[in-house]
Amino acid sequence: MARNNAVRKQEERPAKAVQRETLPDLDRLIHERMRLGIVSVLAVNETATFNDLKKLLKTTDGNLSVHARKLEEANYIACTKSFEGRMPKTEYRLTEAGRRALEKYLNHMEALIGAMRER
Repeated sequence: MARNNAVRKQEERPAKAVQRETLPDLDRLIHERMRLGIVSVLAVNETATFNDLKKLLKTTDGNLSVHARKLEEANYIACTKSFEGRMPKTEYRLTEAGRRALEKYLNHMEALIGAMRER
């Protein structure tokens, strides 16, 4: 009984508020799971083909196309289309702007994690 009262009192205490200025705004373009996956793959590989990304991220052609296009429009990734024999080949690489955006995103996530651990 005494233990239950102690638990109740602890639950009644308001949670320590994290100050808004300690929480950075995340890059919503990269924060989406599939787009974060794309830029992460490209951050550790010089290039990746459409089929490589599709297999690694376990997604469909349409889903990958939509997310890659958004990253391309933001100049986070660059797309090169060519042919190998008669087969079309789409290859992506992370641009400098994309690398900077990913670095900034990772710094923001580390700051958020740090703020949560200080609680």
